[in-house]
Amino acid sequence: MKGNEFIRRIRKYGKRHNMYVQWMSERGKGSHGTLYLGNNHHTIIRNPKEELKTGTFNAMLKQLGLKKEDI
Repeated sequence: MKGNEFIRRIRKYGKRHNMYVQWMSERGKGSHGTLYLGNNHHTIIRNPKEELKTGTFNAMLKQLGLKKEDI
């Protein structure tokens, strides 16, 4: 899964659960950006155009308080 697809899936999840979701590309260095979910969770996404590594993907889900089945 690429970073852009991850962002799309989190946006769909947020819409289904009536949660605040925002992607801020300016909140990071270089190709990094910050994805906010709700008021308390956020994660950093490196280059959204590249494939996410498995460990990175799982860590990002954990930071957002989600499971793989949620998205």
